[in-house]
Amino acid sequence: MDTVYNTLKLHIDNVTDATFESTALAVFRYQVQNNPLYQEFINLLGLSVEAVTKMQQIPFLPIQFFKYHTIKTKEWLPEATFTSSGTTLQNPSKHYVRSLDWYNQCAFKAFEQVYGALEDYVVLALLPSYLERQGSSLVFMAEQFIQRSQHPSSGFFLYNTDELMEVLGACQIKNQRVLLLGVTYALLDLAKDYPQALKNVVVMETGGMKGKRAEMTKDTIHEILKRAFELDAIHSEYGMTELLSQAYSKGGGIFQPSPTMRVLIRETTDPFHILSTQKTGGINIIDLANIDSCSFIATDDLGRCYEDGTFRVLGRFDASDLRGCNLLIGE
Repeated sequence: MDTVYNTLKLHIDNVTDATFESTALAVFRYQVQNNPLYQEFINLLGLSVEAVTKMQQIPFLPIQFFKYHTIKTKEWLPEATFTSSGTTLQNPSKHYVRSLDWYNQCAFKAFEQVYGALEDYVVLALLPSYLERQGSSLVFMAEQFIQRSQHPSSGFFLYNTDELMEVLGACQIKNQRVLLLGVTYALLDLAKDYPQALKNVVVMETGGMKGKRAEMTKDTIHEILKRAFELDAIHSEYGMTELLSQAYSKGGGIFQPSPTMRVLIRETTDPFHILSTQKTGGINIIDLANIDSCSFIATDDLGRCYEDGTFRVLGRFDASDLRGCNLLIGE
């Protein structure tokens, strides 16, 4: 039995704002010791592990490493492999998952801290492009949410939008709470073809035009959806193949990270310089749920974080690959 590993997972499962930094530093030391790729990365930087005493000093692994390397902390056989979307010319990211139960545990906690119990919702997932490929972490998460809701009306919808609207209509009549989780272009199509007032419905876009529509800013997308469905706000989910944690926005583009996740902003011209709050730069993510891969990732997204730990996604670096998330500058 790996006592250190089990103790770390226990700390991660019960992490609080007060214990996050100490837990992150413990995970950093554990991964430097047990993750060959991350260890080599730290060694090439010439960094002494003992010199890292604050989480702002932790080096973040560029997210592109998931495209070209197997990233695992210790040796184990994966229960699943999450892969990113992309064209046939792009090398997809691969995230090897040691335990799907651990993923579920973290994903449920992330959602329910913001929205309450999934059992209180009918979960409707409109994810056509994602359902048509293998290895989507978003599809897996939606599937687990559907199962946890335990509602007979919960389910996936590919292109059968007539059936989706029938289910939504029945839920409206019964005044049931609904989570409508949808890829952006599919929600825009729904708004165009079936505009109507939706009550007691959380419309949550997960990003993604997939070449189906011209790219638009988040603000424009949300305004279209709000008008079509007569809603005060459109919600958003922020996650990616390389993460096991998620963040959620209840409107206005401000994301609240899960308990196992923190965002730091790095200087765009100096990846090792962490900026103070309310300054724009590259998004670095600490994802403690990634204890079996790498918990410290420098993403290709641009953003800004705030004193209370929330953050905003403002765009992407120009040289980044096109990814599933539709994150264009919206202000």
